[in-house]
Amino acid sequence: MSSYVTRKTPGDTAWFRHDRFGMFIHWGLYSMPARHEWVKTREEIPEAHYDKYFQYFNPDLYDAREWARQAKAAGMKYAVFTTKHHEGFCMWDTQYTDYKCTNTPAGRDLVREYVDAFRAEGLRIGFYYSLIDWHHPEFPIDLHHPRRDDPDAYEQSKGRDMHKYAQYMRDQVTELLTNYGRIDIMWYDFSYSNFNGTGDRAWMKGKGKDDWEAEALIALTRRLQPGIIIDNRTEIDQDIWTPEQFQPTEWVRHPETGELVTWEACQTFSGSWGYYRDEQTWKSPEMLIRMLVNTVALGGNLLMNVGPTSRGYLDGRAQGALKVYADWMKLNSRSIYGCTMAEPGLVAPPDCRLTQSEDGKRLYLHLFAYPFLHVQLRGLAGKVDYAQFLHDGSELRFTEGKLDHFGDALPEGDDLLVLYLPPVKPDCLVPVVEIFMK
Repeated sequence: MSSYVTRKTPGDTAWFRHDRFGMFIHWGLYSMPARHEWVKTREEIPEAHYDKYFQYFNPDLYDAREWARQAKAAGMKYAVFTTKHHEGFCMWDTQYTDYKCTNTPAGRDLVREYVDAFRAEGLRIGFYYSLIDWHHPEFPIDLHHPRRDDPDAYEQSKGRDMHKYAQYMRDQVTELLTNYGRIDIMWYDFSYSNFNGTGDRAWMKGKGKDDWEAEALIALTRRLQPGIIIDNRTEIDQDIWTPEQFQPTEWVRHPETGELVTWEACQTFSGSWGYYRDEQTWKSPEMLIRMLVNTVALGGNLLMNVGPTSRGYLDGRAQGALKVYADWMKLNSRSIYGCTMAEPGLVAPPDCRLTQSEDGKRLYLHLFAYPFLHVQLRGLAGKVDYAQFLHDGSELRFTEGKLDHFGDALPEGDDLLVLYLPPVKPDCLVPVVEIFMK
């Protein structure tokens, strides 16, 4: 049985910690300029120009069923869809703004199609909702806002009322959590209360939990969806900690108490969340698999992102990356689902990672660099009943106490277990050894 105790959370994260792998979907008007989801503020695009994207947004090739099939094939068990990103554009038929997909040539509720398709494939449903809104007339200008450098920025922002905006958010969240059945995850993004202007920009204040009226927002979320789990980006600790675009090297801990937390690394196939036509830093197949294994080996989940094109399909690079996961997970998913960090005292050999089933009965050795003929594991002598390659279920011999190699004087020890491997690496990006414990 896993000996790791995580910080108690308001929601029940048991399913989340079992499933380990999900799909993030960043999709909005920013898929049209196709050069990063923050393009509106990076380039300080005026409303008149950005409205062109609203005028011509037409995802005529959007087939949420195909996305769902690819996610399921890749081994993903849940998904999180951007209902509204920082640009403020809404991907459902909200009654609280005209800035929504049903008023574009799309002419339909894109969130509804996502929910129906992914639910039909058995995936749990998550919603991303941006706390930031660069389109809303009551959202004050700050250092992230596209209008921050306008000569009249202060005049534009003066009189804007965050209380009205916070009510707008609660009204929209009520729609999202009332009209689409059971929702499993609410992913709010993000707070920056310490990101304040200086000098003649001192009036540009960052925003955090008080601005979002986060206590009321979270209370509403849990009242409407009692079984939901929530991230911690409102600046109020909830269920999930979400390190972004980096891979932790140890189990994430609460910064104040030091407790282990339930955590999820959110990552991209390339360097952008939204569709970026010319972006070239796409991760290699080996890196994709290693990121998933590394995350689970440290007790975390991986939320891997796709950025659909403005026409509504996943481009060939994204589909290729998903297929990397599909091919590997088809044969090796037992080392991911229901697994966590190996019990204390079990140390992975060089260039390897360990995961272990929650009940402690199965240990998984992931071979990042394929060793020649054998691999040595300390602390396992007398504890192993059987070992096999996971991808094909073929037996692997092992000895205990010493390395059997033509009688040579080689490593020994009461705690040593030696696995003997074929000289040629199996046709698998990251081979996995499944070890059944006594």
